[in-house]
Amino acid sequence: MKNTNWRLRAAAAAATLVLSPLALAGVNTLEGWALMPANTFADGPTAGQFAGAGNGGNALPLVNQQPVQGFSAVLRGAVDGSYLFMPDNGFGTQGNSADALLRVYGVRPDFRTALGGSGTVSAASITTGAALPAFGAGSHITLADPDRKLGFTIQADYTHYYNNPANALVDTRIRTGRLLTGADFDIESMRKDKNGHLWFGEEFGPFLVKTDATGKVLRSEVSLPGVMAPQNPYLGTGTANLLSSTGFEGMAINPAGDKLFTLLEGTVAGDDASRKTLRINEFSVDREAYTGAQWKYRLDALGSNIGDMTAVNDHEFVVIERNGGTATSALAPFKKIYRIDLNAVDAAGYVAKTELVDLMNLADPHDLNRDGSTTFTFPFVTVESVLILDAHTLLVANDNNYPGTGGRLAGVSDNTEFLKIGLAQPLALAVPEPTSSALMLAGLAGLGALVRRRRRG
Repeated sequence: MKNTNWRLRAAAAAATLVLSPLALAGVNTLEGWALMPANTFADGPTAGQFAGAGNGGNALPLVNQQPVQGFSAVLRGAVDGSYLFMPDNGFGTQGNSADALLRVYGVRPDFRTALGGSGTVSAASITTGAALPAFGAGSHITLADPDRKLGFTIQADYTHYYNNPANALVDTRIRTGRLLTGADFDIESMRKDKNGHLWFGEEFGPFLVKTDATGKVLRSEVSLPGVMAPQNPYLGTGTANLLSSTGFEGMAINPAGDKLFTLLEGTVAGDDASRKTLRINEFSVDREAYTGAQWKYRLDALGSNIGDMTAVNDHEFVVIERNGGTATSALAPFKKIYRIDLNAVDAAGYVAKTELVDLMNLADPHDLNRDGSTTFTFPFVTVESVLILDAHTLLVANDNNYPGTGGRLAGVSDNTEFLKIGLAQPLALAVPEPTSSALMLAGLAGLGALVRRRRRG
C-alpha cells in the first residue's frame, strides 16, 4: 500500500510539472484541436433515403455510403492516440434512419498543439489503432443480431424498409447479416465492461444493449423498470412516461467495470420537472439487472439536455450539459461540463454538482483552431462525447448531426471538432491512467532536474 501511495503521489507531482502555465494559473486551456470534415463517409448500404434532400449543400441520399458522423460516445482505442467513436442512430429520428447502420469507428486525430500537429483526423484500425487511409474494412464494427437475441422485429426482418411496399427494398447486407439500424435503436452512449463486452445505452426503449467486441448482440435488450419512451416496441403493455429522444444520453461505468450508471436526458412523468430532474440508475454487469440504487440530477437553469457522462472514480463523474444555442442562433449557447458526486446528496436527493469547464470560454493562447482569437468557444448544437485522458486532460467532441448546419456557420454543414482540454482543477482518478505514463516520465525527469539543480546550489 505504501508503494502504491508513493506512486500515486509521484504521478500527481509529475503531471503538475508539465501542466501549461494557464492551467497552473487556474484557467481551462485548449491544448489540442483537430477537425473531421462533415463529408466523411464509410463503405456500406445507401443511407439517407428517408431523411429529405439534405442540407448545407450536401445532398441525400448517400449512394453506397454511410455517414461516419455524428458522434455521441467515445472510448479509448487499441493504442494511445486512437479512439473508438460511436455515431448515434443516423439522421435523428426512428422514421428517417432505417438505412443508417449502427456502428463504432476507429478514429485517430493528429491534434494541433503548441508544438505542432496537423489538426487533421484519419480512420484507425479497430484492432490495432494504426492509421488507415479511409473508413473502410477494419476501421469499424457494425452492431448486428445474427442469433435473434432481441425480443422485437427489426428492419432486417422486413423485405421493404419500414415494412412498407412503397419503400425501397431493405439492403441485402442488412437482411443477411441482421445488421442493426437507426430505426431499431437510437444509441447514444457506449461502455466496455470488465469482460470486454460492449454496452450501449439508447433512447427508443430506453434500453441497454449488450454486444461482444465485434458488435454481435449477446442477449435481449434490457428495459429500465417503470420507464417507457413513445418508440418503445412494447408500448402496448405500458404507457409512455418519457418524451422522445430523452433516454440514455449518458452512461458511465465504474473503474472496476462491473457497474453501469445510466443518466436519462429527460424528466420522467411524475418527477419534478420544475427542477429539471433527471434520473441516474445503477446497473449490475454481473447480474445484468438494475440494483435499485437511484439518484437525482438537476440541470442548470440554462441547460436543456445532458450530452454524456463518464466516471472519474467510484462515486464522482463528469457530465456534459448544453442547450440548443449555437453561434448562429438567437439563443445564447450554453455548453458546460460538471463534476458530480454520488456520495454527496442534498436533502431532496439531488447529487452535488460543481462546474468544471465552460466550453464557451477556453483559453487558446496559440489559436489552435486558427480563428484569430485566443479565446476558444464550442457553440455546436450538441456536444456528446467526453473522455478522461488523465487527471488534467479531457477529450471532448461534438455531434455534428450530419448534414446539420449552423453550429459555427449558417447554411454550412457542421464539421466534427476534437478538443484536448487542460483542466485547471485536476480530477481525483481512482488509479493512474495508462496514457499518463509519458506524462509521468516527463514529470519525473523534471523532478530529477530540480533535485540536481538544488544539490549543485
